[in-house]
Amino acid sequence: MDEGQYYPRLVGPSRAAGGTTVLELRGELDILAVSVLSDRMDEITGTQGTDLVVDVRAVTFIDCAGLSLLSRARYRTRQRGGRLRLTGVSGGGSVARLLRMTGLTGSFEVVADEAGGDDDADGAAGPAGLTDTAGTAVA
Repeated sequence: MDEGQYYPRLVGPSRAAGGTTVLELRGELDILAVSVLSDRMDEITGTQGTDLVVDVRAVTFIDCAGLSLLSRARYRTRQRGGRLRLTGVSGGGSVARLLRMTGLTGSFEVVADEAGGDDDADGAAGPAGLTDTAGTAVA
């Protein structure tokens, strides 16, 4: 068992073309992880006009505390004239499942992941607005 996959990690931030900040979250995003990551996330989202992409494809588990961290980051970014987008939200991933279960899929702007999966929640999709990598609607 690779214990490293269970411990939260925030990789980045790194700057992409156009000044977008890209963060990669890895491991379990639960109440313990949030206690470790929240100050750093607040620091990143505290900048005026931040354009932030959060890659969640390597998140192996997320609970309500993790969802709250993402929601707070989205709120703080918007309050400062910025934008937060999620990538790596595939139809079967842990983040996609929690967004679907809580009815919050439409609350986050989701962009296609770099692996080629279609994360666009505005296309033909299931009840939660999600499609799998083949473009098939998922419930």
